[in-house]
Amino acid sequence: MTDTCTVDPREFRNALGAFTTGVTIVTTCDAAGRDVGLTVNSFNSVSLEPPLVLWSLARSSASLAAFVEAEYFAVHILGARQEALSNLFARRGADKFAGIELERGQGGVPLLDGCAARFECRTAYRHEGGDHEIFVGEVLNFEHFDRPPLVFQKGGYAVAVKTPAAKPAPPVDASAPESSISRDALVYLLGSAHAMLLSKMRPELRARGLDDDDYFVLNVLAAGQPRSVAELDALMAYAARHVSAEQVRSLASRGLVLCSGEGDALRASLSEPGRRTMLELAAVSKAVEEDALQQIDFSEAHLLRHLLKRVIRNTAQGVPALWSSHSSKSIGRSTA
Repeated sequence: MTDTCTVDPREFRNALGAFTTGVTIVTTCDAAGRDVGLTVNSFNSVSLEPPLVLWSLARSSASLAAFVEAEYFAVHILGARQEALSNLFARRGADKFAGIELERGQGGVPLLDGCAARFECRTAYRHEGGDHEIFVGEVLNFEHFDRPPLVFQKGGYAVAVKTPAAKPAPPVDASAPESSISRDALVYLLGSAHAMLLSKMRPELRARGLDDDDYFVLNVLAAGQPRSVAELDALMAYAARHVSAEQVRSLASRGLVLCSGEGDALRASLSEPGRRTMLELAAVSKAVEEDALQQIDFSEAHLLRHLLKRVIRNTAQGVPALWSSHSSKSIGRSTA
């Protein structure tokens, strides 16, 4: 006698969602020669010798007939930047191939660019598996590109992060000063990263006659809104900095800001030369960032930014939007 249980389909689906999968687009041509494609996350390998892969398609899919009748199909493992393409091919009735540059593979099957990998296959056999049709393909040709993959987990897109190989712990420097702050503390790590990145920019700041405080003020003004000295000082207080009328007038004397009003009514905005300077420094900032991330792959950098934004949101209660919003228009905010 076989034990059975009643399964809640929604809960079963949620449980399956804990398993992270890649995201693929499978393409073919129907009997009339029209291109057909759809987003699939049921792709898997079967064997290396011979090279076989499989994927499944709901028997209710409008594309089922095209794939059943087709001799060839192509599987594209999507890259981390192809979320929009995945969404396009997941929609019913959309003109999915409009405006997309295509190559042609075995049997004229459409091939998409920008993927992490792609496989051209001949249908080896099909199997009816519950409410899905399972397709097994013999791989005739494949290409692998050095791009991080797009993945899907718990109903949403994600990025895959490689876990670096464990390295032996470095020897403890007995001469290093003791600290009351753990080297793993977030405040220490973020502070150190900020200090290191800003130190790389200081030669370019000095070459333009700017110091750290000048750069911070120009960054605030680069958001486009004129600010009074009091507003600038209140904003910069969150970065443990202060702004005086003399500093603002000094920037104005160098043509970097425009001033209006006097005394407490003094207001400053970025001038056109100031905007050009900040655009130059934005390029410097980006170069410093790229240099800092050279040992970090795309998916790790993407995840790092995402997590830092979450930290900012989680600690932003009562903080002005300039600091709490990650969508600010300020130029060069990425490192400073």
